[in-house]
Amino acid sequence: MDAAFTAEQDEMRRTLREILGKRCGPDEVKAAVRTEAGYDRELWQQLSRQLGLPGIAIAEEYGGVGCAPADLALACEETGRVLLPSPLLATAALAAPLIGALGTETQRAALLPALASGELTAALAVPGPALATALALTGDNAPGDWAGGGRAGGVQARADGDGWRLYGEVAQVLDGHSAGLLLVAAHTGGFARARTLLFLVRGDAPGLVRTRQATLDETRPQGRIELRDVKAELLGAPFQDAHGAGTGTGTDPLPALAAAGLLVATVLAAEAVGAAGQALARTVDYVCRREQFGRSIGSFQAVKHRLADLYVQVQAARSAAYYAAWDPEQGPLALAQALEALRITAGEAIQLHGGIGFTWEHDSHLYFKRAAADELLFGPVHRLRGHAAQQAGLFAAPDRSTTPSATPSATPQKAAV
Repeated sequence: MDAAFTAEQDEMRRTLREILGKRCGPDEVKAAVRTEAGYDRELWQQLSRQLGLPGIAIAEEYGGVGCAPADLALACEETGRVLLPSPLLATAALAAPLIGALGTETQRAALLPALASGELTAALAVPGPALATALALTGDNAPGDWAGGGRAGGVQARADGDGWRLYGEVAQVLDGHSAGLLLVAAHTGGFARARTLLFLVRGDAPGLVRTRQATLDETRPQGRIELRDVKAELLGAPFQDAHGAGTGTGTDPLPALAAAGLLVATVLAAEAVGAAGQALARTVDYVCRREQFGRSIGSFQAVKHRLADLYVQVQAARSAAYYAAWDPEQGPLALAQALEALRITAGEAIQLHGGIGFTWEHDSHLYFKRAAADELLFGPVHRLRGHAAQQAGLFAAPDRSTTPSATPSATPQKAAV
C-alpha cells in the first residue's frame, strides 16, 4: 500500500486551508454558531462550489467528485483544525452513504446530486445517546432499543396506502434543526414483528416540528425533532413479507448503518487530529510569547516535557487516522485514539495558558468542548476500544475441552508419617 499523498490531495488540502484561514477564525466561528442555521451558509456554498466538499465521496454519475473516503478524511482534518461549523459530517458522512447503499435508483438520482452540490443538506435522525450503537461503533446494532424500542418511545411508522406515516420524537439529531432532508429511523410492523427501517422526510413536511437544542459544543448544532403523523417515504424498494404486508426494504439497513459507522469514525478521527494539532500549535505559540522571570515559559524544562508528550500523542493519533483513511475497518480504534489525544491536548492547552486559559470565553475552550461533546456523542473511548476488542475476539473464552483439568482432587490425601 502506498500511503503517500498525491499532488491532487496536497492541492486540495492547501486550498481548503487557505480558504478556512481567511473565513473561519475563532471570532468567525463564534459568530456563525449563533446564527439560526448554526453555520455560515455563504461559506458552505463557497466550499461546495469551489471544492465540491460535500460531494467528495459521492460517485461522479450522481454529480459528486468521485474520490475515495480517504480524500474526505483529509478534507475533514482541515475543517477540524478550525472547528468549522457545517453540515458536512451529517450530510457527507452519514446521510449520503446510506442513500447510496439503500436507496432506489430513483431516490439516488433525485437526492445525491443535490447533496453533492451543497444545495440540500441532510441529517440522520437517531436518538442521540444511541447514535454510536446504531452505527455499530460501541456495540452491536442488532434490532433493539437503540431506535426507541417497544410500543412507545422513538419513532413509529404505519403504512398509509402507498406511503407511510411517522409519529414520535427524536432528540439530539446532528443538524436536525436545519437539514433539508431527514433520514429517520422508525419501528414498523407492530410490536410482535417490529423492525427498524429508514425513512425519508422533507424538512418542510407538514406535521414536522423542529427545535434547536442547547449543546455543550455549539460547533456541532443539534435539533429536537417531533413527527406528528408526518408523511414519509421508505428508503429503498418495498417488498411483501410473509404476511402479505409491505414492511421493509429489500436490503437490511443495519449493515449499511454499520458501514456508515466506519466512514464516520474515520472522518471524525481525522477531524479530532486536526483539532488536536491546532490546539497544540496555538499552545506552543503562546508559551513562546508569554514571559515569566524574564524568559519565555516555553523555555522551562517542565513545560518542554509536557509539550513533547502532547506532540507524541498527537502524532500517534495522526498516524492511526491516516491508516484508517486507507483501511476504514480501523476507523473505530483510530477514533478512540484521536478523541483521547484531543481531550488530553485540549485540557493541557487550558492549563498551559495559565489564568487566561481558565476563562470560559478563551478560544481554548472551543477545542475542549469539541473533545468532550464528540466523546459523549460517539464514544466514550473505552467503549470504542472494548467493542473493537470484542469483534477481534480478544475477549473470547478459552476452549477448555482439550485443557487438562487443574482442579485438585476432592479426596483428601493422608499425610505421610
